[in-house]
Amino acid sequence: MNRLKPSLEEVVALVLAAPRSGGRRLVALAGAPASGKSTQAKILANRLNEEGCAAQVLPMDGFHLHNEILVERGLLNRKGSPETYDMRGVLHLVTRLHDESEVYFPTFDRTRDIAIAAAGCVAKTCDTVIVEGNYLLFDKPIWSDLRYHWDLSLRLEVPEVTLKNRLVERWLSYGLSPEQARKRAEENDLANARLIAKFALPADTIFQEGRPI
Repeated sequence: MNRLKPSLEEVVALVLAAPRSGGRRLVALAGAPASGKSTQAKILANRLNEEGCAAQVLPMDGFHLHNEILVERGLLNRKGSPETYDMRGVLHLVTRLHDESEVYFPTFDRTRDIAIAAAGCVAKTCDTVIVEGNYLLFDKPIWSDLRYHWDLSLRLEVPEVTLKNRLVERWLSYGLSPEQARKRAEENDLANARLIAKFALPADTIFQEGRPI
């Protein structure tokens, strides 16, 4: 396991050198809420495409359970915790990515706070899928089975104070008051970040806060 502050080119080289277990290469990009997974995954996919490697990003967030289900289970205030995802759905989708020619997946609309079924599609021409999400390297039942599907696993590590600042800014941008934003960040998102760190499976490479990839 390597700990790096990588350049974009170093990450691209790691991906392209990774052997694949199926027709497509599957790359996991894991990290805490607000660690920069979505942004970095898009940057990496764009650069891989420039190199002639057809790449797409597949976010895990489309597997959020619907809010009505979370209300029934008393979990709405813990949205984003492991039990608020369709974890079996995540695993089933990942098993299909290796060799199925075209795979549809759900996406998440943050503005409306809902998942949208089959709103994304991994194209027939896609060579490498970058799956990004909080629990892709999480040592708990069902989640831990994902590790067997990754041809390369990457994790972003960001100091908690940085995560908190980013999370508060995120919730402010969605119209929460400063107090509401701080409370949501501290009582839910950062609690999830600590859980992710506590039960983290090994990654092939850990990217610490530094130069953006």
